[in-house]
Amino acid sequence: MGSREADEILEGVVEAVLFRSDDGKFAVIRLTLDDADPASAARTAVGDLGQIAPGEHVRLVGRWSQHAVYGRRFQVTSFTPTIPSTEQGIVRYLGSGLIPGIGPALASRLVERFGQDTLDIIATQSARLREVAGIGKQRAESIAQAVRQRRAEAETMSFLHALGMGPATAREVLRRYGMDAPRVVRDDPYIVAQQIRGIGFRTADRIAEALGIAGNDLRRVQGAVLHLVGKAVDDGHVFATREQLRMGLEQLDVPADELEEALLRLQRRELVTIEEDAVYPPVLHRAELLVAAALRALGNRPKVTLPLKTYDPVLTDSQRSAVEASLGTHLLVLTGGPGTGKTTTVRAIVQAHTALSRVVSLCAPTGRAAKRLSEAAGIEAKTIHRLLEWNPATGHFNRSASSPLEADLVLVDEASMLDVRLASQLLAAIPPSATLVLVGDIDQLPPVGPGQPLRDLIASKICKTVRLREVFRQAQQSAIVRGAHAVLEGVVPEPTPSGTKGDGDLFLIAATDPETIIERVVQSLRRMSAAYGFDPLADAQVMTPMRRGPLGTNKLNDVLQEAFNPAPQQGGAPSAFRRGDKVMQLRNDYDKDVYNGDLGEVDRIEAGVTFVRFDGREVQYAADDLDAISLAYACTVHKVQGSEFPAAVIVLHHTHFMLLNRALLYTALTRAKKLVVLIGDPKAMARAARNAHSYETNSKLLERLRAGA
Repeated sequence: MGSREADEILEGVVEAVLFRSDDGKFAVIRLTLDDADPASAARTAVGDLGQIAPGEHVRLVGRWSQHAVYGRRFQVTSFTPTIPSTEQGIVRYLGSGLIPGIGPALASRLVERFGQDTLDIIATQSARLREVAGIGKQRAESIAQAVRQRRAEAETMSFLHALGMGPATAREVLRRYGMDAPRVVRDDPYIVAQQIRGIGFRTADRIAEALGIAGNDLRRVQGAVLHLVGKAVDDGHVFATREQLRMGLEQLDVPADELEEALLRLQRRELVTIEEDAVYPPVLHRAELLVAAALRALGNRPKVTLPLKTYDPVLTDSQRSAVEASLGTHLLVLTGGPGTGKTTTVRAIVQAHTALSRVVSLCAPTGRAAKRLSEAAGIEAKTIHRLLEWNPATGHFNRSASSPLEADLVLVDEASMLDVRLASQLLAAIPPSATLVLVGDIDQLPPVGPGQPLRDLIASKICKTVRLREVFRQAQQSAIVRGAHAVLEGVVPEPTPSGTKGDGDLFLIAATDPETIIERVVQSLRRMSAAYGFDPLADAQVMTPMRRGPLGTNKLNDVLQEAFNPAPQQGGAPSAFRRGDKVMQLRNDYDKDVYNGDLGEVDRIEAGVTFVRFDGREVQYAADDLDAISLAYACTVHKVQGSEFPAAVIVLHHTHFMLLNRALLYTALTRAKKLVVLIGDPKAMARAARNAHSYETNSKLLERLRAGA
């Protein structure tokens, strides 16, 4: 058995970046080696090189390989920015253009004067640079400052890479903490893990071990507690209980007997808020208190009933009661399933308030939901974030308690998607005299974020709730609407009869083998294009319960991208995104004005920048930003809450067992208006319809609302 070939080391200056993939994870560079003759020094290196730039001096670890097309190349396994030590290396480093104010000729004169000590003299004795012709006092200080900065960055990156951080993570740490990064990381790598995306508890553990931090060190226990509280929030909870933390510490092999001391220290540092048995992130504790107080105030505020100046004779008694309630209270909830007339009721509420010359503001959590609300109500609706006017300069919303919305009626659609933090930001901006109407379907999945404010508000009974139950005759003609209501009764939907075509068709395709299911998904998208005229990308959305697995979004997106947007035939490394790709924003980005769940299309990719169009508006993503978007040919059902599509393909399989429940299937079905194709294992479909599992989350909002009733 042969021994593994040993890694080699190359050191030199990056002369040029010949290619960089759009996701920033692959680059081809030309490197001029320090110890080689200038005439034959250039070498080609390839690998994950982060945002490496021409002029940087680097130490590459890897092995030589022979490529069939591109010849001999150095395959990089890791790299570290360095400062050259040889005279030849220093000349190339200074003359590369990386240090402003120095070109190749001046670099040669400096090294000729100071030799191997050139960089040290520049950094510590900048006045001596004036010994070289052409350098005055101001230029000497400018050069010295640039060299000090580059040396500090190189030393910091070298330190971070030595701890096992990848290029992108190390640069994020450097951006966040600057030259103070080594001290911050040494002091407490677990706090860094909380503040830097991409560093989890396990990574922090490896860093801590490299730094000599013991397994029972209280910093590690505190880091584990913060990790577990964050994990609880990711799972939809507003807080973690002590028992959950204790069990979590044991699973992480962290001393659970140090929990109370760790909590005490974290509380002193204002990193957690503790209320009885609940351990909150402070921001969520404040949010829950604000939501409770604001909803209680709205629910308890007396109001003189306004006259109803318009009357639509086609309204049912329930719909009319909702319109009247909106004129006689400060807080109203309107809920109901598909086909029950929520849209008609919303339009009637808006018309009633407009007839009284009241200022109406409409909003929804997502761009698609806001657009749909605009079409239904006949006036402009905004996303909640745009309504509250995010200000990048201050890092806060312009609209708040100190500068409330100028509105008499604020109506929020898809309110079941409101988590406790977004609800707190919205409620803070509601003026005291205004009426708040929350419209939502509580049978859908809970919010992706922590808490379930709408459900808790309804359960508290502190305000009037109108639930529309009657399914209108026209809606009953839709197999999708009938199927959604059947699911609420625990029954698998009945498909559209074979050979017929209606306003809301629903088809079931039975298959159990993952590869067969994937084939059926692709076939269905192609057929709906031919039979219904739907664009398989713009009009249809594929949904599945989870990201991983043989039928998760990761696998489906790879297949669907290749089927509907294949890569052009070209050399180089494949990139994550292509022109024409359907993509989704994965987290709120207030500066870019794009939010979690927004769907867009890749317009073009130029010079490593990916340009994405969201509802006609162009947003740019540099290579380091690409982890904020993902392919969206297939999405989880959770991610498309609040969106509606002409057509949907829903995939259910026994590998999704843990996530199969009524709310998930109901939410998926109600995302489509005209066509649903449900593909998968009939047993999985039956389990989803029968399983009435409710999503319970740790929250004290309900008891706070009841306490103030």
